[in-house]
Amino acid sequence: MAGIVAELLDILDLAPLGQDRFRGESLQTGWFRVFGGQVVAQALVAASRTVPKTRPPHSLHAYFLLGGDPKAPIDYAVERIRDGRSFATRRVVASQHERAIFAMSVSYHDAEEGAVHQATMPDVPPPEEVAEAPAAAAQAAREGAAIPAPILSYFGRRRPIELRPVEIERYLRRAPRDPRFHVWMRAVDRLPDDPAIHRAVLAYASDMTLLDATLIPHGQTVFDGEIQSASLDHALWLHRPFRADEWLLYAQDSPSAGGARGFARGQIFSRDGSLVASVAQEGMIRPRRAEG
Repeated sequence: MAGIVAELLDILDLAPLGQDRFRGESLQTGWFRVFGGQVVAQALVAASRTVPKTRPPHSLHAYFLLGGDPKAPIDYAVERIRDGRSFATRRVVASQHERAIFAMSVSYHDAEEGAVHQATMPDVPPPEEVAEAPAAAAQAAREGAAIPAPILSYFGRRRPIELRPVEIERYLRRAPRDPRFHVWMRAVDRLPDDPAIHRAVLAYASDMTLLDATLIPHGQTVFDGEIQSASLDHALWLHRPFRADEWLLYAQDSPSAGGARGFARGQIFSRDGSLVASVAQEGMIRPRRAEG
């Protein structure tokens, strides 16, 4: 496999350092800090290296403590909190420059039979009917509108995950809207069949667009120069098997914002309507402070 997906898989293949410690590198995206989804995914890989593959993860809860340095390696230390008869718990701390930048707990559970129900998948256009960002920009231009350059760059740049926002028109007109946002996403190349890889890739993708939903009711976006934004925490629940290289619908909403923080939730559906994961996140969304 070659290309950007191969680069993602390469950074997810952590180097062992011994005694439940691992080291990871960062994708060189040009950002001044490490992408949070990358740290979540790498921490999940590190924790899962200490648990039998027959006991998959079902939930993780993480806190972003400091912005990561993309030029420096990240060390992951795993603590084996508990190994029970059907559940296991791990704690992971990521460090750089001798400081903790991230902490996460992961719970694992043996497969069991039980009651089944799920939320209904939202009724949105299929991914083939949702324009990629460059095509959406061209259509907007024909209609006398324009997608701001930072937004077009974000959704159109080369990355391992393809994103197709359903309501891309929210970026054309800065008006308050109902705080709901839907994005089709998938890895841009086929992934190996190992379910652990698909879980790690989904964890990586789950941090890409969620915080932006908190600004929809205010007619703003995280791409605005006057907004200072950063993820504070991240939680992910894995409900059902899936493939991250097939189209997944990320249905997002924001029930609350206040105190310079916004809270957002996400439900991730496979194309057949199965709810495969749920996500929750709180982030900082404050007016950017003047320099000097």
